[in-house]
Amino acid sequence: MGAPIPEPATATRTFLDLPAPKGLPLIGNVFQLDSMQFHVTLENWIRELGAMYRFKGGPRNLMVLSDPAIIGTLLRDRPDTFRRTYRSARAFQELGTTGVFNAEGDEWRRQRKLVMKALTPEVIRNFFPTLVLLTERLLNRWQSATAAGRTVNVLRDLKAWTLDVTIWLAMGQDFNTLEEDTSSLQRDIETIFHRVARRLTTPISYWRYFKLPVDRAADAASARIEAAVTGFVAQTRARIEANPALRTKPSNLLEAFVAARDEPGSGFTDENVIGNAVTMVFAGEDTTSNTIAWLLNFLARDPRVAGLVAAEADAVLGEGAVLREIGAVDRFPYLDAAVDEAMRIKPVAPFLGLETNRDVVIGDVFVPQRTPVIVMTRLAGLNPADFPEPEVFRPERWLGERPPVNDDPSRKLFPFGGGPRFCPGRYLALAEIKMAMSMIAKNFRVELDANPAEVKELFTFTMTPSCLPVHLVWRGAGNIG
Repeated sequence: MGAPIPEPATATRTFLDLPAPKGLPLIGNVFQLDSMQFHVTLENWIRELGAMYRFKGGPRNLMVLSDPAIIGTLLRDRPDTFRRTYRSARAFQELGTTGVFNAEGDEWRRQRKLVMKALTPEVIRNFFPTLVLLTERLLNRWQSATAAGRTVNVLRDLKAWTLDVTIWLAMGQDFNTLEEDTSSLQRDIETIFHRVARRLTTPISYWRYFKLPVDRAADAASARIEAAVTGFVAQTRARIEANPALRTKPSNLLEAFVAARDEPGSGFTDENVIGNAVTMVFAGEDTTSNTIAWLLNFLARDPRVAGLVAAEADAVLGEGAVLREIGAVDRFPYLDAAVDEAMRIKPVAPFLGLETNRDVVIGDVFVPQRTPVIVMTRLAGLNPADFPEPEVFRPERWLGERPPVNDDPSRKLFPFGGGPRFCPGRYLALAEIKMAMSMIAKNFRVELDANPAEVKELFTFTMTPSCLPVHLVWRGAGNIG
């Protein structure tokens, strides 16, 4: 647990004393919220109203804050004083995802153990040859397209590649959505993602009383995903029975989940296994692909930085076209800096939603139990006091000697969350990003389109680029195989 939250007696203001944007009676600020750019509206209100305010989204008042020190304290006090919002937990549950992401309290602690057993370094090492194979598949697709003069839909292919990686790691299945342009599974997952995002930003939970076609489509997609994963669990259990060594040396997350669930007295159920396998797919697809996409957008606009990333990839990969040794993942200091800089400016999670488990004081404000609290994590990275010219993409910020811990601005950033609920897949995500980016930098030049479309930030549960106006030019470097 983090530092204790002060008792209510220390408050100098109440929640209702906070400034608020002007709204309409009863419905408040509903019509001022664009669900596709929800975070942009909240950030603009921070600039107008200050680092702490409230707004009314339908029947409930919500608190918004952007002070990184307070945010850090709140994140450290999960899951005891703060939890994920009831709305987000229920949205995932209603659409069939009942894993560690939306578990709370002792149930979260129990499921966290299950997930951590499945994300050990040994599991990642065992999976690395598969990651190499899938990255070669992406390279082959793009090399063939550029050789034939075909346009590459980079954003679409990145999403398909990360989905293939995540499904193979999570469930031991090769769906090859990269080369199958009409993958039903990819459509189903995107349907669920978009529906969750819309439900989180819709003031009235109408779908609990009547369902629109989009809600019925999401229910059907959820049922298909659950049926597919149930079949994968059965196949995995049969595979482990045939090869008991997989209990101690699993090659994917589902094998690790099933092995942990089948231990005597584990307390885990097949529902936990299925829910967490699906959660891993949701957590691993858009987050990784969107980070890569935002970074490519920056590189296409900055040939100097792109050249330095390419030179580093040339040095580390040598004659190869794809990274083949997992230990080499840690040999990309400049690429690491470029990734950090992209996540500073364009984090895929620009805010996090919390809810108070009891009456608390946040800053100097008394906040009642069951109050939703939205913490705006992205704004700390755009503070000019810590990051001069914050809108400028400059990886060199992250190189050289780091300042003392108490003065290190990077400690104010939360690209993977913070506290006990820190993302358990951080190492895997960074390995995927460096695997893909080193392949791209070694084999292609990333150039901006002649008349690039405007790239907007869209909230689709993660912060997604509206488009990726870049094209790939074959460098003729590296050999596959």
